[in-house]
Amino acid sequence: MYEPKVNDYILWKQSVGDDIEGWIYFKCSDYITIEINVKPKPEEDFAHSRFHKNERTLILCYNKSWKNLEFVKSRKSVYDEVN
Repeated sequence: MYEPKVNDYILWKQSVGDDIEGWIYFKCSDYITIEINVKPKPEEDFAHSRFHKNERTLILCYNKSWKNLEFVKSRKSVYDEVN
């Protein structure tokens, strides 16, 4: 069985609806988050909070669903490849 790792690109097979694919952004023992979209913050939002330059859409995947994950590829860091 595949063991998810941060910065792996995965495909999450769904029994109903479209499959989900994206980069693993965070992992703990209970769940992972999968980054499915990144876009630059609007200038007015960035002016108020300079900590993050981008808005990210993350999907939560609990460990009971990890059996439905398929490894596609990996990257060394979040800066290696931009969606």
